[in-house]
Amino acid sequence: MTGPKLNERSFVAGERTGIRASVRGSRMSASKARVVLDLIRGRDVVSADQILQFTEREAARVVRKVLASAVANAVNNDSLEAETLYVKACYADEGPTLRRFKPRARGRATRINKRTCHITIVLDVIEADLLAVVQARRERAVTGRRAGRTGGVADRRARVTKSREARTTKSDETTQNDDIEATAVDTPVAENETTDTPDAEETN
Repeated sequence: MTGPKLNERSFVAGERTGIRASVRGSRMSASKARVVLDLIRGRDVVSADQILQFTEREAARVVRKVLASAVANAVNNDSLEAETLYVKACYADEGPTLRRFKPRARGRATRINKRTCHITIVLDVIEADLLAVVQARRERAVTGRRAGRTGGVADRRARVTKSREARTTKSDETTQNDDIEATAVDTPVAENETTDTPDAEETN
């Protein structure tokens, strides 16, 4: 009988660790994938997805797909809510290495190792007391003190809406001014046919 899977934070042999998803044979080294996995380990699913979205590494794109697959497994197979999940464990194992050769001087050749890895993400449900804290933190980040202090989502949306309205109003005023100027140019100026001047009266 196999022992407990410590890399999945399971300390009882044969116990189900959680909802999992994995990709096998990804064309990158395990060390590069572990750098990204360390960023999301222990975080809730929403925060982990945001971190992966703005991480400028190729491994982040692959890990984000695996995370989305694990969330889909939890929602469809176990009828869980995505907002109640967190990354319980994530790890990358080394896969088979593809060996290629590059010709060098004097008839020699240098071996090129093209590494692969297997990425696994395990999700689990957040405990009730911690879930309340996480939800309160999300609400505060959107509409609470943090939004007013550092410009949260609600504040940013309000500023964007106000800017668009001001731009539309300014565009309408510019269009009206252009119409008034065009009307003034097109209207001919009436000229007096007879001009009454003092010289003309003296002549008469």
